[in-house]
Amino acid sequence: MTRLFNEPSAFADEMIDGFVASHGRWVRRVSGGVARSTRSTPDTVALVIGGGSGHYPAFAGLVGQGLAHGAAMGNLFASPSAQQVYNVAKASDNGAGVLLGYGNYAGDVLHFTQAQDRLRAEGIDCRSIAVTDDTSSAPLAEKHKRRGIAGDLTVFKVAAAAAEAGHSMDSVVEIAERANDRTRSFGVAFTGCTLPGAPEPLFSVPEGRMAVGMGIHGEPGIGETDIPTADALAELLVKDLLAEVPDGVSVEGARVVPLLNGLGSVKYEELFVVYRRVAQLLADAGVVAVDPQVGELVTSFDMAGTSLTLFWLDAELEELWLAPADAPAFRRGAVTAQALDAEELAFDAEQLAVIPDATEESRQAAPAILAALDAAKAVIDANVAELGRIDAIAGDGDHGIGMERGIHAAAAAAADAVVRGAGAGTVLNLAADAWADKAGGTSGALWGMALRAVGNAVGDTEAPNAAAVAAGVAEAKRSIMDFGKAKVGDKTLVDVLSPFSDALTAAVNDGGSLRDAWGTAATVAEQSAEATANLLPLMGRARPHAEKSLGTPDAGAISMALIVRAIHNTLIGETAAKNTVKENA
Repeated sequence: MTRLFNEPSAFADEMIDGFVASHGRWVRRVSGGVARSTRSTPDTVALVIGGGSGHYPAFAGLVGQGLAHGAAMGNLFASPSAQQVYNVAKASDNGAGVLLGYGNYAGDVLHFTQAQDRLRAEGIDCRSIAVTDDTSSAPLAEKHKRRGIAGDLTVFKVAAAAAEAGHSMDSVVEIAERANDRTRSFGVAFTGCTLPGAPEPLFSVPEGRMAVGMGIHGEPGIGETDIPTADALAELLVKDLLAEVPDGVSVEGARVVPLLNGLGSVKYEELFVVYRRVAQLLADAGVVAVDPQVGELVTSFDMAGTSLTLFWLDAELEELWLAPADAPAFRRGAVTAQALDAEELAFDAEQLAVIPDATEESRQAAPAILAALDAAKAVIDANVAELGRIDAIAGDGDHGIGMERGIHAAAAAAADAVVRGAGAGTVLNLAADAWADKAGGTSGALWGMALRAVGNAVGDTEAPNAAAVAAGVAEAKRSIMDFGKAKVGDKTLVDVLSPFSDALTAAVNDGGSLRDAWGTAATVAEQSAEATANLLPLMGRARPHAEKSLGTPDAGAISMALIVRAIHNTLIGETAAKNTVKENA
Protein backbone atom coordinates (compact mmCIF):
# COMPACT_ATOMS: atom_id res chain seq x y z
CA MET A 1 0.00 0.00 0.00
CA THR A 2 1.00 3.65 -0.39
CA ARG A 3 1.61 5.23 3.01
CA LEU A 4 3.07 8.67 2.37
CA PHE A 5 0.78 11.16 0.67
CA ASN A 6 -1.22 14.29 1.39
CA GLU A 7 -4.30 14.76 -0.79
CA PRO A 8 -4.42 11.77 -3.19
CA SER A 9 -5.52 13.98 -6.09
CA ALA A 10 -2.40 16.15 -5.59
CA PHE A 11 0.03 13.23 -5.38
CA ALA A 12 1.33 13.34 -8.96
CA ASP A 13 1.94 17.10 -8.98
CA GLU A 14 3.62 17.04 -5.58
CA MET A 15 5.76 14.10 -6.64
CA ILE A 16 6.95 15.97 -9.74
CA ASP A 17 7.73 19.07 -7.69
CA GLY A 18 9.81 17.02 -5.27
CA PHE A 19 11.57 15.21 -8.08
CA VAL A 20 12.58 18.49 -9.73
CA ALA A 21 13.68 19.97 -6.40
CA SER A 22 15.99 17.01 -5.83
CA HIS A 23 17.23 16.62 -9.43
CA GLY A 24 17.63 20.18 -10.67
CA ARG A 25 21.04 19.34 -12.12
CA TRP A 26 19.25 17.32 -14.80
CA VAL A 27 15.66 18.57 -15.12
CA ARG A 28 13.43 21.63 -14.83
CA ARG A 29 9.68 21.85 -14.32
CA VAL A 30 7.65 22.79 -17.38
CA SER A 31 3.92 22.74 -17.86
CA GLY A 32 3.01 19.11 -18.44
CA GLY A 33 6.12 17.48 -17.04
CA VAL A 34 9.88 18.03 -17.06
CA ALA A 35 12.55 18.98 -19.59
CA ARG A 36 16.32 19.08 -19.52
CA SER A 37 17.86 21.81 -17.37
CA THR A 38 21.02 21.53 -19.47
CA ARG A 39 21.78 22.85 -22.92
CA SER A 40 21.17 20.52 -25.87
CA THR A 41 22.94 20.67 -29.20
CA PRO A 42 21.09 23.01 -31.58
CA ASP A 43 19.51 21.57 -34.73
CA THR A 44 19.32 18.03 -33.38
CA VAL A 45 16.24 15.86 -32.96
CA ALA A 46 14.60 16.05 -29.53
CA LEU A 47 13.19 12.91 -27.91
CA VAL A 48 10.15 13.56 -25.72
CA ILE A 49 8.87 10.53 -23.83
CA GLY A 50 5.98 10.12 -21.44
CA GLY A 51 3.07 8.32 -19.91
CA GLY A 52 1.26 8.10 -16.62
CA SER A 53 3.01 8.68 -13.32
CA GLY A 54 3.63 5.76 -10.98
CA HIS A 55 6.31 4.05 -13.08
CA TYR A 56 9.53 5.71 -11.86
CA PRO A 57 12.21 5.80 -13.14
CA ALA A 58 10.01 5.97 -16.20
CA PHE A 59 9.57 8.59 -17.37
CA ALA A 60 11.12 11.60 -15.64
CA GLY A 61 14.16 9.65 -14.46
CA LEU A 62 15.22 9.14 -18.08
CA VAL A 63 15.55 12.86 -18.93
CA GLY A 64 19.11 14.09 -19.35
CA GLN A 65 22.06 14.31 -21.72
CA GLY A 66 22.26 11.21 -23.91
CA LEU A 67 18.71 10.25 -23.09
CA ALA A 68 15.35 12.03 -23.35
CA HIS A 69 15.03 15.79 -23.75
CA GLY A 70 11.72 15.91 -21.89
CA ALA A 71 9.01 13.78 -20.31
CA ALA A 72 5.27 14.46 -20.36
CA MET A 73 3.86 13.17 -17.09
CA GLY A 74 0.21 12.30 -16.62
CA ASN A 75 -1.60 11.57 -13.41
CA LEU A 76 -1.12 8.19 -11.74
CA PHE A 77 -1.59 5.50 -14.39
CA ALA A 78 -3.25 8.04 -16.74
CA SER A 79 -1.69 9.22 -19.97
CA PRO A 80 -0.60 12.85 -20.19
CA SER A 81 -2.98 15.07 -22.10
CA ALA A 82 -2.26 16.34 -25.60
CA GLN A 83 -1.69 19.78 -24.08
CA GLN A 84 0.91 18.40 -21.67
CA VAL A 85 2.74 16.57 -24.47
CA TYR A 86 2.62 19.67 -26.65
CA ASN A 87 3.99 21.90 -23.88
CA VAL A 88 6.89 19.57 -23.09
CA ALA A 89 7.69 19.15 -26.79
CA LYS A 90 7.76 22.92 -27.32
CA ALA A 91 10.06 23.31 -24.33
CA SER A 92 12.38 20.56 -25.64
CA ASP A 93 12.52 21.34 -29.38
CA ASN A 94 16.06 21.96 -30.67
CA GLY A 95 15.05 22.96 -34.18
CA ALA A 96 15.32 19.61 -35.96
CA GLY A 97 11.99 18.10 -34.97
CA VAL A 98 10.59 16.09 -32.08
CA LEU A 99 10.25 12.32 -31.76
CA LEU A 100 7.53 11.30 -29.30
CA GLY A 101 8.07 8.00 -27.49
CA TYR A 102 5.51 6.19 -25.34
CA GLY A 103 4.08 2.79 -24.46
CA ASN A 104 1.35 1.43 -26.70
CA TYR A 105 -1.75 2.22 -24.63
CA ALA A 106 -4.96 3.66 -26.05
CA GLY A 107 -4.86 6.88 -24.03
CA ASP A 108 -1.22 7.53 -24.82
CA VAL A 109 -1.78 6.88 -28.52
CA LEU A 110 -4.71 9.31 -28.60
CA HIS A 111 -3.03 12.14 -26.69
CA PHE A 112 0.41 11.87 -28.24
CA THR A 113 -1.14 11.71 -31.71
CA GLN A 114 -3.19 14.84 -31.01
CA ALA A 115 -0.05 16.64 -29.84
CA GLN A 116 1.83 15.40 -32.91
CA ASP A 117 -0.86 16.79 -35.21
CA ARG A 118 -0.74 20.15 -33.45
CA LEU A 119 3.05 20.36 -33.66
CA ARG A 120 2.99 19.43 -37.34
CA ALA A 121 0.40 22.13 -37.98
CA GLU A 122 2.94 24.61 -36.60
CA GLY A 123 5.60 23.39 -39.02
CA ILE A 124 7.52 21.20 -36.55
CA ASP A 125 8.64 17.83 -37.89
CA CYS A 126 7.08 15.48 -35.34
CA ARG A 127 7.08 11.68 -35.42
CA SER A 128 6.09 8.96 -32.94
CA ILE A 129 7.23 5.57 -31.73
CA ALA A 130 4.83 3.41 -29.68
CA VAL A 131 6.73 0.68 -27.83
CA THR A 132 5.21 -2.82 -28.18
CA ASP A 133 7.49 -5.20 -26.29
CA ASP A 134 5.06 -7.11 -24.01
CA THR A 135 4.74 -10.56 -25.59
CA SER A 136 1.88 -11.60 -23.30
CA SER A 137 -0.51 -8.85 -24.36
CA ALA A 138 -1.07 -9.97 -27.98
CA PRO A 139 0.20 -12.66 -30.35
CA LEU A 140 3.11 -11.96 -32.68
CA ALA A 141 0.73 -11.62 -35.63
CA GLU A 142 -0.84 -8.66 -33.78
CA LYS A 143 2.38 -7.16 -32.44
CA HIS A 144 1.01 -3.67 -33.11
CA LYS A 145 -1.53 -4.30 -30.32
CA ARG A 146 1.05 -5.20 -27.70
CA ARG A 147 1.65 -3.03 -24.65
CA GLY A 148 4.88 -1.24 -23.91
CA ILE A 149 6.54 -2.17 -20.61
CA ALA A 150 10.22 -2.28 -19.61
CA GLY A 151 11.26 -2.32 -23.27
CA ASP A 152 10.58 1.42 -23.25
CA LEU A 153 14.11 1.87 -21.92
CA THR A 154 15.91 0.12 -24.77
CA VAL A 155 13.96 1.96 -27.47
CA PHE A 156 14.32 5.36 -25.80
CA LYS A 157 18.02 4.91 -25.07
CA VAL A 158 19.16 4.08 -28.60
CA ALA A 159 16.87 6.68 -30.20
CA ALA A 160 18.21 9.33 -27.84
CA ALA A 161 21.80 8.34 -28.53
CA ALA A 162 21.18 8.62 -32.26
CA ALA A 163 19.63 12.06 -31.80
CA GLU A 164 22.55 13.15 -29.61
CA ALA A 165 24.97 12.01 -32.32
CA GLY A 166 23.25 14.27 -34.88
CA HIS A 167 21.30 11.70 -36.88
CA SER A 168 18.49 12.99 -39.09
CA MET A 169 14.88 12.56 -38.03
CA ASP A 170 14.41 9.76 -40.57
CA SER A 171 17.44 7.96 -39.16
CA VAL A 172 16.38 8.38 -35.52
CA VAL A 173 12.90 7.04 -36.31
CA GLU A 174 14.33 4.05 -38.19
CA ILE A 175 16.62 3.22 -35.28
CA ALA A 176 13.78 3.50 -32.77
CA GLU A 177 11.56 1.24 -34.86
CA ARG A 178 14.37 -1.29 -35.30
CA ALA A 179 15.00 -1.33 -31.56
CA ASN A 180 11.29 -1.84 -30.92
CA ASP A 181 11.20 -4.75 -33.37
CA ARG A 182 14.15 -6.33 -31.53
CA THR A 183 12.84 -5.94 -27.98
CA ARG A 184 10.73 -8.55 -26.17
CA SER A 185 9.50 -8.54 -22.55
CA PHE A 186 7.56 -10.91 -20.31
CA GLY A 187 6.52 -10.43 -16.69
CA VAL A 188 4.78 -11.78 -13.62
CA ALA A 189 3.18 -10.34 -10.48
CA PHE A 190 2.71 -11.63 -6.93
CA THR A 191 0.50 -8.80 -5.64
CA GLY A 192 -1.38 -5.89 -7.15
CA CYS A 193 -0.59 -2.22 -6.73
CA THR A 194 -2.49 0.32 -4.64
CA LEU A 195 -2.83 3.98 -5.56
CA PRO A 196 -2.57 6.71 -2.91
CA GLY A 197 -5.75 6.87 -0.88
CA ALA A 198 -7.23 3.74 -2.46
CA PRO A 199 -8.65 1.25 0.08
CA GLU A 200 -7.54 -1.83 -1.84
CA PRO A 201 -5.27 -2.90 -4.73
CA LEU A 202 -6.36 -2.50 -8.33
CA PHE A 203 -6.28 -6.28 -8.52
CA SER A 204 -5.26 -9.10 -6.23
CA VAL A 205 -3.51 -12.43 -6.57
CA PRO A 206 -4.40 -15.27 -4.21
CA GLU A 207 -1.83 -15.98 -1.51
CA GLY A 208 0.90 -18.24 -2.84
CA ARG A 209 -0.06 -17.67 -6.46
CA MET A 210 1.54 -15.69 -9.32
CA ALA A 211 -0.22 -13.73 -12.08
CA VAL A 212 1.49 -14.29 -15.42
CA GLY A 213 1.62 -11.61 -18.11
CA MET A 214 0.59 -8.49 -16.20
CA GLY A 215 0.92 -4.93 -17.52
CA ILE A 216 2.52 -1.99 -15.76
CA HIS A 217 -0.85 -0.42 -14.93
CA GLY A 218 -2.01 -3.29 -12.76
CA GLU A 219 -3.94 -5.00 -15.55
CA PRO A 220 -4.71 -8.56 -14.43
CA GLY A 221 -2.46 -11.26 -15.81
CA ILE A 222 -3.48 -13.67 -18.54
CA GLY A 223 -2.80 -16.73 -16.37
CA GLU A 224 -2.10 -17.82 -12.83
CA THR A 225 0.19 -20.40 -11.24
CA ASP A 226 1.82 -21.25 -7.94
CA ILE A 227 4.79 -19.05 -7.04
CA PRO A 228 7.83 -20.92 -8.32
CA THR A 229 11.38 -20.92 -7.02
CA ALA A 230 13.70 -18.18 -8.25
CA ASP A 231 15.34 -20.59 -10.69
CA ALA A 232 12.01 -21.85 -11.99
CA LEU A 233 10.85 -18.27 -12.53
CA ALA A 234 14.02 -17.51 -14.48
CA GLU A 235 13.40 -20.58 -16.62
CA LEU A 236 9.80 -19.49 -17.31
CA LEU A 237 10.87 -15.99 -18.37
CA VAL A 238 13.78 -17.08 -20.54
CA LYS A 239 11.87 -19.92 -22.18
CA ASP A 240 9.05 -17.58 -23.19
CA LEU A 241 11.36 -14.94 -24.65
CA LEU A 242 13.65 -17.37 -26.51
CA ALA A 243 10.53 -18.81 -28.14
CA GLU A 244 10.07 -15.54 -30.02
CA VAL A 245 13.34 -14.40 -31.56
CA PRO A 246 13.18 -11.40 -33.95
CA ASP A 247 13.25 -12.13 -37.67
CA GLY A 248 16.72 -12.59 -39.10
CA VAL A 249 18.35 -13.28 -35.72
CA SER A 250 20.08 -16.55 -34.84
CA VAL A 251 20.14 -17.39 -31.13
CA GLU A 252 23.58 -18.95 -31.24
CA GLY A 253 26.12 -16.15 -30.90
CA ALA A 254 23.49 -13.42 -30.64
CA ARG A 255 24.34 -10.39 -28.52
CA VAL A 256 21.53 -9.38 -26.18
CA VAL A 257 20.96 -6.74 -23.50
CA PRO A 258 19.02 -8.46 -20.68
CA LEU A 259 16.94 -6.24 -18.39
CA LEU A 260 15.58 -7.86 -15.24
CA ASN A 261 13.10 -5.32 -13.97
CA GLY A 262 11.54 -5.01 -10.52
CA LEU A 263 7.94 -3.79 -10.62
CA GLY A 264 8.11 -1.93 -7.29
CA SER A 265 8.19 -4.21 -4.25
CA VAL A 266 10.56 -7.02 -5.19
CA LYS A 267 13.93 -6.45 -3.51
CA TYR A 268 17.14 -6.06 -5.51
CA GLU A 269 18.60 -9.07 -3.68
CA GLU A 270 15.75 -11.24 -4.96
CA LEU A 271 16.31 -9.93 -8.50
CA PHE A 272 19.99 -10.82 -8.30
CA VAL A 273 19.11 -14.40 -7.33
CA VAL A 274 16.77 -14.64 -10.33
CA TYR A 275 19.29 -13.05 -12.69
CA ARG A 276 21.96 -15.56 -11.63
CA ARG A 277 19.88 -18.28 -13.31
CA VAL A 278 18.85 -16.03 -16.24
CA ALA A 279 22.53 -15.51 -17.05
CA GLN A 280 23.19 -19.26 -16.94
CA LEU A 281 20.27 -20.03 -19.24
CA LEU A 282 21.26 -17.37 -21.78
CA ALA A 283 24.82 -18.66 -21.83
CA ASP A 284 23.59 -22.24 -22.26
CA ALA A 285 21.56 -21.08 -25.28
CA GLY A 286 24.66 -19.50 -26.85
CA VAL A 287 23.50 -15.94 -26.20
CA VAL A 288 26.09 -13.29 -25.26
CA ALA A 289 24.79 -10.98 -22.53
CA VAL A 290 25.87 -7.37 -23.10
CA ASP A 291 25.64 -4.80 -20.29
CA PRO A 292 22.93 -6.51 -18.20
CA GLN A 293 20.63 -4.25 -16.19
CA VAL A 294 19.07 -5.53 -12.97
CA GLY A 295 16.88 -3.27 -10.85
CA GLU A 296 13.84 -1.01 -11.00
CA LEU A 297 13.62 0.31 -14.57
CA VAL A 298 9.89 0.63 -15.27
CA THR A 299 7.77 0.05 -12.18
CA SER A 300 4.08 -0.28 -11.34
CA PHE A 301 3.91 1.71 -8.12
CA ASP A 302 4.09 -0.84 -5.26
CA MET A 303 3.36 -3.97 -7.29
CA ALA A 304 5.34 -7.05 -6.31
CA GLY A 305 6.52 -8.52 -9.59
CA THR A 306 9.27 -8.70 -12.14
CA SER A 307 9.76 -8.75 -15.88
CA LEU A 308 12.56 -9.85 -18.17
CA THR A 309 13.40 -7.95 -21.34
CA LEU A 310 15.74 -9.13 -24.09
CA PHE A 311 17.05 -6.50 -26.50
CA TRP A 312 18.56 -8.25 -29.51
CA LEU A 313 21.45 -6.12 -30.75
CA ASP A 314 23.11 -5.45 -34.06
CA ALA A 315 26.38 -3.54 -34.32
CA GLU A 316 24.79 -0.09 -34.57
CA LEU A 317 22.25 -0.70 -31.82
CA GLU A 318 25.00 -1.95 -29.49
CA GLU A 319 27.08 1.16 -30.08
CA LEU A 320 24.09 3.39 -29.38
CA TRP A 321 23.09 1.42 -26.28
CA LEU A 322 26.58 1.81 -24.84
CA ALA A 323 26.85 5.52 -25.70
CA PRO A 324 27.29 7.92 -22.72
CA ALA A 325 24.19 9.14 -20.90
CA ASP A 326 23.56 11.17 -17.78
CA ALA A 327 20.00 11.12 -16.43
CA PRO A 328 18.78 10.88 -12.82
CA ALA A 329 18.08 7.15 -13.09
CA PHE A 330 20.43 6.03 -15.88
CA ARG A 331 24.06 7.03 -16.15
CA ARG A 332 27.03 5.70 -18.09
CA GLY A 333 30.29 7.13 -19.40
CA ALA A 334 31.43 10.74 -19.24
CA VAL A 335 28.98 13.46 -20.25
CA THR A 336 29.63 17.20 -20.14
CA ALA A 337 26.56 19.40 -19.94
CA GLN A 338 26.12 23.17 -19.67
CA ALA A 339 23.27 24.44 -17.50
CA LEU A 340 20.60 26.65 -19.08
CA ASP A 341 20.49 30.30 -18.08
CA ALA A 342 17.70 31.74 -15.93
CA GLU A 343 15.57 32.91 -18.87
CA GLU A 344 15.75 29.52 -20.56
CA LEU A 345 14.92 27.73 -17.32
CA ALA A 346 11.78 29.86 -16.98
CA PHE A 347 10.46 29.06 -20.47
CA ASP A 348 6.97 27.56 -20.49
CA ALA A 349 4.72 27.04 -23.50
CA GLU A 350 1.47 27.43 -21.54
CA GLN A 351 -0.29 30.79 -21.79
CA LEU A 352 -3.62 32.08 -20.53
CA ALA A 353 -6.31 31.48 -23.12
CA VAL A 354 -7.67 34.62 -24.79
CA ILE A 355 -11.46 34.97 -24.63
CA PRO A 356 -12.81 35.76 -28.13
CA ASP A 357 -15.65 38.17 -28.75
CA ALA A 358 -19.18 36.81 -28.37
CA THR A 359 -22.70 38.12 -28.84
CA GLU A 360 -24.83 38.98 -25.84
CA GLU A 361 -27.16 36.07 -26.68
CA SER A 362 -24.29 33.60 -26.56
CA ARG A 363 -22.88 35.05 -23.33
CA GLN A 364 -26.31 34.84 -21.69
CA ALA A 365 -26.49 31.15 -22.61
CA ALA A 366 -23.05 30.39 -21.14
CA PRO A 367 -24.30 29.92 -17.52
CA ALA A 368 -26.58 27.13 -18.75
CA ILE A 369 -23.50 25.35 -20.13
CA LEU A 370 -21.84 25.75 -16.74
CA ALA A 371 -24.94 24.37 -15.00
CA ALA A 372 -24.84 21.29 -17.24
CA LEU A 373 -21.17 20.71 -16.41
CA ASP A 374 -21.83 21.18 -12.70
CA ALA A 375 -24.60 18.58 -12.94
CA ALA A 376 -22.20 16.20 -14.67
CA LYS A 377 -19.66 16.85 -11.92
CA ALA A 378 -22.20 16.04 -9.23
CA VAL A 379 -23.28 12.75 -10.78
CA ILE A 380 -19.69 11.62 -11.38
CA ASP A 381 -18.75 12.51 -7.80
CA ALA A 382 -21.68 10.41 -6.60
CA ASN A 383 -20.57 7.41 -8.66
CA VAL A 384 -16.78 7.63 -8.81
CA ALA A 385 -16.15 4.56 -6.64
CA GLU A 386 -18.62 2.37 -8.50
CA LEU A 387 -17.22 3.43 -11.87
CA GLY A 388 -13.76 2.46 -10.67
CA ARG A 389 -15.03 -0.88 -9.43
CA ILE A 390 -16.65 -1.68 -12.78
CA ASP A 391 -13.50 -0.65 -14.65
CA ALA A 392 -11.25 -2.78 -12.42
CA ILE A 393 -13.04 -6.01 -13.40
CA ALA A 394 -11.14 -6.17 -16.69
CA GLY A 395 -9.19 -2.91 -16.76
CA ASP A 396 -7.01 -0.85 -14.45
CA GLY A 397 -9.75 0.61 -12.26
CA ASP A 398 -8.95 4.27 -12.84
CA HIS A 399 -11.99 5.30 -14.88
CA GLY A 400 -13.88 6.85 -12.00
CA ILE A 401 -10.87 8.82 -10.78
CA GLY A 402 -10.07 9.97 -14.31
CA MET A 403 -13.64 11.10 -14.94
CA GLU A 404 -13.64 12.93 -11.61
CA ARG A 405 -10.43 14.79 -12.46
CA GLY A 406 -11.71 15.64 -15.92
CA ILE A 407 -15.15 16.94 -15.04
CA HIS A 408 -13.85 18.96 -12.09
CA ALA A 409 -11.28 20.63 -14.34
CA ALA A 410 -13.87 21.22 -17.07
CA ALA A 411 -16.36 22.78 -14.66
CA ALA A 412 -13.67 25.00 -13.14
CA ALA A 413 -12.51 26.16 -16.59
CA ALA A 414 -16.11 26.84 -17.62
CA ALA A 415 -16.77 28.85 -14.47
CA ASP A 416 -13.69 30.97 -15.12
CA ALA A 417 -14.70 31.48 -18.76
CA VAL A 418 -18.22 32.58 -17.78
CA VAL A 419 -16.79 35.14 -15.35
CA ARG A 420 -14.51 36.43 -18.12
CA GLY A 421 -17.46 36.96 -20.48
CA ALA A 422 -17.06 34.00 -22.80
CA GLY A 423 -19.76 32.86 -25.18
CA ALA A 424 -21.32 29.40 -25.03
CA GLY A 425 -19.00 27.87 -27.63
CA THR A 426 -15.85 29.18 -25.97
CA VAL A 427 -17.03 27.95 -22.57
CA LEU A 428 -17.38 24.45 -24.02
CA ASN A 429 -14.05 24.62 -25.83
CA LEU A 430 -12.13 25.74 -22.75
CA ALA A 431 -13.89 23.07 -20.70
CA ALA A 432 -12.89 20.53 -23.36
CA ASP A 433 -9.23 21.49 -23.14
CA ALA A 434 -9.26 21.38 -19.35
CA TRP A 435 -10.96 17.98 -19.28
CA ALA A 436 -8.45 16.44 -21.69
CA ASP A 437 -5.54 18.11 -19.89
CA LYS A 438 -6.38 17.01 -16.36
CA ALA A 439 -8.12 13.68 -16.88
CA GLY A 440 -5.54 12.10 -19.14
CA GLY A 441 -6.21 8.58 -20.35
CA THR A 442 -8.45 7.58 -23.20
CA SER A 443 -11.60 8.98 -21.65
CA GLY A 444 -9.94 12.37 -21.19
CA ALA A 445 -9.05 12.55 -24.86
CA LEU A 446 -12.50 11.44 -26.01
CA TRP A 447 -14.49 13.71 -23.70
CA GLY A 448 -12.29 16.62 -24.71
CA MET A 449 -13.06 15.88 -28.36
CA ALA A 450 -16.78 15.58 -27.61
CA LEU A 451 -17.07 18.91 -25.79
CA ARG A 452 -15.03 20.69 -28.43
CA ALA A 453 -17.20 19.30 -31.22
CA VAL A 454 -20.33 20.63 -29.51
CA GLY A 455 -18.60 23.92 -28.70
CA ASN A 456 -17.60 24.44 -32.32
CA ALA A 457 -21.14 23.68 -33.48
CA VAL A 458 -22.73 26.04 -30.96
CA GLY A 459 -20.27 28.88 -31.53
CA ASP A 460 -20.30 32.34 -29.95
CA THR A 461 -22.62 34.23 -32.30
CA GLU A 462 -26.06 33.12 -31.10
CA ALA A 463 -27.77 31.23 -28.32
CA PRO A 464 -27.43 27.43 -28.67
CA ASN A 465 -30.42 25.77 -30.32
CA ALA A 466 -31.50 22.15 -30.65
CA ALA A 467 -30.25 21.77 -34.22
CA ALA A 468 -26.78 23.12 -33.40
CA VAL A 469 -26.45 20.92 -30.31
CA ALA A 470 -27.56 17.82 -32.22
CA ALA A 471 -25.11 18.65 -35.00
CA GLY A 472 -22.32 19.03 -32.44
CA VAL A 473 -23.11 15.68 -30.83
CA ALA A 474 -23.15 14.05 -34.27
CA GLU A 475 -19.73 15.55 -35.00
CA ALA A 476 -18.50 14.29 -31.64
CA LYS A 477 -19.62 10.79 -32.62
CA ARG A 478 -17.92 11.02 -35.99
CA SER A 479 -14.63 12.41 -34.70
CA ILE A 480 -14.38 9.97 -31.78
CA MET A 481 -15.11 6.96 -33.98
CA ASP A 482 -12.66 8.13 -36.64
CA PHE A 483 -9.91 8.97 -34.18
CA GLY A 484 -10.30 6.13 -31.68
CA LYS A 485 -11.27 3.54 -34.34
CA ALA A 486 -13.95 2.09 -32.04
CA LYS A 487 -17.31 1.10 -33.49
CA VAL A 488 -20.65 0.05 -32.07
CA GLY A 489 -20.26 -3.37 -30.45
CA ASP A 490 -16.67 -2.87 -29.25
CA LYS A 491 -17.85 -2.26 -25.66
CA THR A 492 -16.78 1.37 -25.32
CA LEU A 493 -18.54 4.70 -24.80
CA VAL A 494 -19.26 4.63 -28.55
CA ASP A 495 -21.96 2.04 -27.75
CA VAL A 496 -23.78 4.87 -25.95
CA LEU A 497 -22.65 7.90 -27.92
CA SER A 498 -23.72 6.55 -31.30
CA PRO A 499 -27.32 5.62 -30.46
CA PHE A 500 -27.66 8.73 -28.27
CA SER A 501 -26.59 10.94 -31.16
CA ASP A 502 -28.86 9.18 -33.62
CA ALA A 503 -31.86 9.45 -31.28
CA LEU A 504 -31.14 13.11 -30.53
CA THR A 505 -30.88 14.00 -34.20
CA ALA A 506 -34.05 12.12 -35.07
CA ALA A 507 -36.04 13.77 -32.28
CA VAL A 508 -34.80 17.25 -33.24
CA ASN A 509 -35.59 16.62 -36.89
CA ASP A 510 -39.12 15.63 -35.81
CA GLY A 511 -39.53 19.09 -34.29
CA GLY A 512 -38.79 18.26 -30.68
CA SER A 513 -37.38 20.87 -28.33
CA LEU A 514 -33.84 20.42 -27.00
CA ARG A 515 -35.24 19.41 -23.60
CA ASP A 516 -37.61 16.77 -24.98
CA ALA A 517 -35.22 15.48 -27.64
CA TRP A 518 -32.39 15.22 -25.10
CA GLY A 519 -34.65 13.33 -22.70
CA THR A 520 -35.64 10.82 -25.35
CA ALA A 521 -32.01 10.31 -26.33
CA ALA A 522 -30.92 10.00 -22.68
CA THR A 523 -33.29 7.06 -22.24
CA VAL A 524 -31.73 5.40 -25.27
CA ALA A 525 -28.28 6.08 -23.79
CA GLU A 526 -29.20 4.41 -20.49
CA GLN A 527 -30.56 1.33 -22.25
CA SER A 528 -27.50 1.14 -24.49
CA ALA A 529 -25.13 1.44 -21.52
CA GLU A 530 -26.78 -1.46 -19.69
CA ALA A 531 -26.67 -3.53 -22.89
CA THR A 532 -22.87 -3.34 -22.97
CA ALA A 533 -22.88 -5.97 -20.20
CA ASN A 534 -23.55 -8.52 -22.94
CA LEU A 535 -20.56 -7.44 -25.05
CA LEU A 536 -16.90 -8.44 -25.08
CA PRO A 537 -14.39 -5.53 -25.27
CA LEU A 538 -12.51 -5.29 -28.55
CA MET A 539 -10.67 -2.03 -27.82
CA GLY A 540 -8.59 -0.57 -24.97
CA ARG A 541 -6.91 -2.10 -21.93
CA ALA A 542 -9.81 -4.46 -21.20
CA ARG A 543 -9.35 -6.25 -24.55
CA PRO A 544 -6.77 -8.82 -23.34
CA HIS A 545 -9.13 -9.81 -20.48
CA ALA A 546 -12.36 -9.71 -22.46
CA GLU A 547 -14.02 -12.71 -20.85
CA LYS A 548 -13.70 -11.19 -17.37
CA SER A 549 -15.95 -8.27 -18.36
CA LEU A 550 -18.82 -10.35 -19.72
CA GLY A 551 -21.87 -9.60 -17.63
CA THR A 552 -20.57 -6.20 -16.53
CA PRO A 553 -21.35 -3.01 -18.48
CA ASP A 554 -18.56 -0.82 -19.78
CA ALA A 555 -17.52 1.88 -17.31
CA GLY A 556 -17.14 4.49 -20.06
CA ALA A 557 -20.58 3.70 -21.41
CA ILE A 558 -22.14 3.95 -17.95
CA SER A 559 -20.46 7.27 -17.17
CA MET A 560 -21.68 8.76 -20.44
CA ALA A 561 -25.24 7.63 -19.76
CA LEU A 562 -25.06 9.13 -16.27
CA ILE A 563 -23.85 12.45 -17.65
CA VAL A 564 -26.41 12.80 -20.42
CA ARG A 565 -29.20 12.05 -17.95
CA ALA A 566 -27.76 14.57 -15.48
CA ILE A 567 -27.72 17.20 -18.21
CA HIS A 568 -31.34 16.42 -19.04
CA ASN A 569 -32.21 16.90 -15.39
CA THR A 570 -30.80 20.43 -15.57
CA LEU A 571 -32.93 21.09 -18.65
CA ILE A 572 -36.07 20.13 -16.71
CA GLY A 573 -34.90 21.67 -13.44
CA GLU A 574 -34.27 18.50 -11.46
CA THR A 575 -31.25 17.62 -9.32
CA ALA A 576 -28.59 15.81 -11.33
CA ALA A 577 -26.89 14.17 -8.37
CA LYS A 578 -29.96 12.05 -7.53
CA ASN A 579 -29.13 9.78 -10.47
CA THR A 580 -26.88 6.93 -9.32
CA VAL A 581 -25.45 3.92 -11.08
CA LYS A 582 -26.90 0.53 -10.23
CA GLU A 583 -24.65 -2.14 -8.77
CA ASN A 584 -23.38 -4.42 -11.53
CA ALA A 585 -21.31 -7.55 -11.90
